[in-house]
Amino acid sequence: MKAKAPYIVKTISELHQLLGLPKPKHPLISIYRFSQITQKEGKLLDYFCPQFYSIAIKNNYKGKVRYGHSHYDFDEGTMCFIGIGQLLAQTAGSNTPEDGFCLMIHPDFLAGYPLATKIKTYGFFSYELNEALHLSDEENTRIEQIITEIETEYESRIDILSQDVMISHIELLLHYAQRFYNRQFITRKSVNTDLLKKLDEVLENYLRDEATTKGLPTVQQIAARLNVSPNYLSDMLRTTTGYSTQQHIQNKLIEKSKELLLSGDASVGEIAYQLGFERPQSLSKLFRNLTGLTPSDFRKQMN
Repeated sequence: MKAKAPYIVKTISELHQLLGLPKPKHPLISIYRFSQITQKEGKLLDYFCPQFYSIAIKNNYKGKVRYGHSHYDFDEGTMCFIGIGQLLAQTAGSNTPEDGFCLMIHPDFLAGYPLATKIKTYGFFSYELNEALHLSDEENTRIEQIITEIETEYESRIDILSQDVMISHIELLLHYAQRFYNRQFITRKSVNTDLLKKLDEVLENYLRDEATTKGLPTVQQIAARLNVSPNYLSDMLRTTTGYSTQQHIQNKLIEKSKELLLSGDASVGEIAYQLGFERPQSLSKLFRNLTGLTPSDFRKQMN
């Protein structure tokens, strides 16, 4: 059966129309409260793809919100970040927020500002929705304060400085979001420890059973097997261990190559092939970069 194509929402004005909202005061930026929605367009909520950034806080869910198989640590407010082109779907039985807001920003609104480039570096715009930011009451209040400032400027008469002011508030909002995500990675230490253990298990199994035929493990492959987004996995690891997923994979490759160098007589080329490298030189280069020694020198030094 042919996969259903997502409904492309090209403009903020189009989304307003689909949700039964008044025409936006600015074509490139808008903010609305969920309580203002008067209609729910089926084709939109079923499977859609916005061509702009969205930032939302959803409060007062009907029912208990869950994170994977566990309840949220903070269920006072859930903050979601939706990047350009991210596919979204409405699933049966999903919770509907009774309160909260959605801020939409078209990339053209940021054109000419440093934020146009900076916003692409925030990994949480590529997180899955089940990797949302869970706010404490205090954090929710701070975010609401910033949103109120943006909302006030948005509702005021547009002048030559309106865009500068709103972009400054958006930058502040993103800075706080990054801070609160870092807090979430820290406070979810037990969950992150479990994820780290699973990561090492997945890597160990891959290097043992699949690397020879499938090549080196990629961040995308490993994240998919852990049921998390690549950016979320890297950001979590960077906060927890100081290494990105790619660096963690590389460290695992060196650890495994050391084991093989010391546990048998396999050549560097055979070990490289076993671990998924296309050429022995690639393993040697990585090994030297991370240890200061070539694989052969390491073997000689340890024997």
